[in-house]
Amino acid sequence: MTTYKLFSWNVNGIRATLKTNQFQQFTDSHDFNILCLQETKISADKLTTELKYPENHYTTWAHATKSGYSGVANYYKKPLQPKETSISIGKDEFDNEGRVIIAKFNEFTLLNVYFPNGKQSSERLDYKMRFYDHFSNFCKQLQQKGEKIVICGDVNTAHSEIDLSNPKSNAKNSGFLPIEREWLTKFLKSGYTDTLRHFNPDTPELYTWWAVRAQKVDGKTPRERNIGWRIDYFIISNDLLPNLRSANIHPDVMGSDHCPISIELQF
Repeated sequence: MTTYKLFSWNVNGIRATLKTNQFQQFTDSHDFNILCLQETKISADKLTTELKYPENHYTTWAHATKSGYSGVANYYKKPLQPKETSISIGKDEFDNEGRVIIAKFNEFTLLNVYFPNGKQSSERLDYKMRFYDHFSNFCKQLQQKGEKIVICGDVNTAHSEIDLSNPKSNAKNSGFLPIEREWLTKFLKSGYTDTLRHFNPDTPELYTWWAVRAQKVDGKTPRERNIGWRIDYFIISNDLLPNLRSANIHPDVMGSDHCPISIELQF
């Protein structure tokens, strides 16, 4: 029997997380085979030996052409190593932002994705929706080849009202717009499962992101009050449901405005 323990974490800048020692604390205290990072915000020429060749791990990195922006990375605990990797979903306007790593294993294909944020402008919202649609088609092509799929990362959308603290006041904000939520609903209905909701269909206050710039209330930050959003996901194709053993969030892990999430698969 083979067990895969997968973690995903938007670190909001890998160098900042390293400086506070939070990343090392996390990797030392959590057991994983594969760790997927988003928003690494580091270019290839800034990668240190420590980051690119960490002890007991192989890595894959995807960088944005814009310095200090976006970026994703995978850590695989030795001796585990994917049989094939790619950092392209076949369209330059998306690949140039370093948003995806595809890693293929015997049992499944893993897509680590940092989906675009649409809050900046109407143009970026349009970009986000075009990314969503292109990504859907890319996954459909993988499914047609018979590949079982694991998707993880920062989707930048809360799916349902249960997935954020203030749904009514955010109904017109990107991240909870009807068009964004409808895409996620349609994608899941095309043959995928939101792993956390598979085990916790009605559990509220399971958040993965908290605003860091919001005003404190009674001296407490939004994270301390758990006023947040669930925008980070592990999504699997339904043919992997028999292999799914657990799905969790880890709000106790600090070092970013997001917390890590995890699943366990057994084959």
